[in-house]
Amino acid sequence: MLKITLEEVKLISQYIYSISGIFLDEKKTYLIETRLKDIVESEGCNSYGELYYKSKGDPAKRIERKIIDAITTNETLFFRDNSPFEMFKYKIMPELIDRRSASAVAMPVPIKIWSAACSTGQEIYSLAIILKELLPNLKRYNIKLLGTDISDEAIAKASYGHYNKFEIDRGLDKEKMQRYFVQNNNHWKIRDDIRAMVMFQKINLMNSLTGLGKFDLVLCRNVAIYFNQEDRRKLFDKIAGVLEPDGYLIIGSTESLTGVSQRFEPQRHLRSVFYKLKTHES
Repeated sequence: MLKITLEEVKLISQYIYSISGIFLDEKKTYLIETRLKDIVESEGCNSYGELYYKSKGDPAKRIERKIIDAITTNETLFFRDNSPFEMFKYKIMPELIDRRSASAVAMPVPIKIWSAACSTGQEIYSLAIILKELLPNLKRYNIKLLGTDISDEAIAKASYGHYNKFEIDRGLDKEKMQRYFVQNNNHWKIRDDIRAMVMFQKINLMNSLTGLGKFDLVLCRNVAIYFNQEDRRKLFDKIAGVLEPDGYLIIGSTESLTGVSQRFEPQRHLRSVFYKLKTHES
């Protein structure tokens, strides 16, 4: 296999950081080498450095998109780490519905939820399934579910809503599979009424988030771990800017905002932690 040199690691890791915000140091040499190997070969390059220069010189950014698709993890499953979904169902949504129903001038009651770094859609579709089960009359609510990711490939797959047996078996019981998916040979397609609840959009979290509007709930799980400390702070400051004053933020179960952002304070519900905006920022 073509080996990557130390100089090429530095060159490409800086390039990946510039186009995605993902920080890969020399400890990630093997990851860079294996994830980009197929692109090096398919583009007819004799080295990883040649791939870098070819991508930099590509005005259509075709190779850049392929590199982003290859380097982003896209590790996800339905109802991943089930605790946040239990918290969503039994605490966050009931509280939101009570507050929004009380303050709504007229029907339908607005609810806006954003899954940042949604990968291939399993997280946001899991929320849509919960909402379908929780709210018998969806017409009473103006629900907007947004899933975003930096990967073109991930967004395309999420929008399509097709999953293979391995993907569908991860996190879904048979009852939910039969109720919310239509089987076609060895693939399962999310039911049209669930698919219609969700919008997908390509977004680089390093860029401005203005224009997205305000959200009642933001899920940003297991993505900031790939950013350096300063970029994490900037990301969560931007998320604070698009969160309703009484909104909720859920991050990964192994993540913490301690020492990262001064804008949020943690709150606990059973085995899960969520974050709210501080009412008086220090």
